[in-house]
Amino acid sequence: MIRRFTWCVLLSLALTGSAFAGFLNGGFESGDFTGWTQGAGYWYGGMNNLDPVNYLPGGQFYDMSANASAVVGPGLDPNTDNNLNMVYADSYAARVNDSYNDYSVSVISQTVANYTDPSIYFAWAAVLQSSHGPTDSDNFGLSLIDDTTGATLYSVYYNSANTPPGLFTQSSSDWFYTAWQVQQLDVSAMVGDTFTLTLLASDCPYGGHAGYVYLDGFGAAPPPPGGAPEPATMALIGLGLSALAAIRFRKR
Repeated sequence: MIRRFTWCVLLSLALTGSAFAGFLNGGFESGDFTGWTQGAGYWYGGMNNLDPVNYLPGGQFYDMSANASAVVGPGLDPNTDNNLNMVYADSYAARVNDSYNDYSVSVISQTVANYTDPSIYFAWAAVLQSSHGPTDSDNFGLSLIDDTTGATLYSVYYNSANTPPGLFTQSSSDWFYTAWQVQQLDVSAMVGDTFTLTLLASDCPYGGHAGYVYLDGFGAAPPPPGGAPEPATMALIGLGLSALAAIRFRKR
């Protein structure tokens, strides 16, 4: 009986509102890019050429030999004077592009259909190497689109020539970086719509400077810093342990 109850508790935990409900591998906890579409290519100039569509499969600049993205574990980013943890929550995060200055552009994207949760959350942190001007610096763009209506729900774009104080900090090695930025989008009025999150990060077009971005916690609930269990999950675990103790006491 105890064994059967234990399995019921585990099943309930599996079915409770996950931090990434509705999204496949939204926290990258499988250790890879399962559930995400990856793209890549090279940028040699022209702001119009930085449209993510150009680097996703079928795009005119799509070339996965340039892919510089990886799923990373906990650790401190050395280009931020070790002030930025590479993972926001749990065990893994995505790093889109890398610190090598080789013209690379890297993209990841995920679409979720018939979404019914009231909110969408995600967290990001950018690391950009000091370089040129607003049209030829390493850069990144992140957007959340309601594909059903065509509305842009969230969009940010920064390059290393546009790093507002208060959002970006300059390191001793001349890189600009942000702390983790946690975003909450209220989509309660858009029940059943289809949403796409897309992140592009690019080196400068001269092969001299790099830029990359971390992404974590794309899901229906706020990603907990350090991977702390959600209160509802902790309550369910406590309930299960109490019930197990009661059963054992009764058997005695």
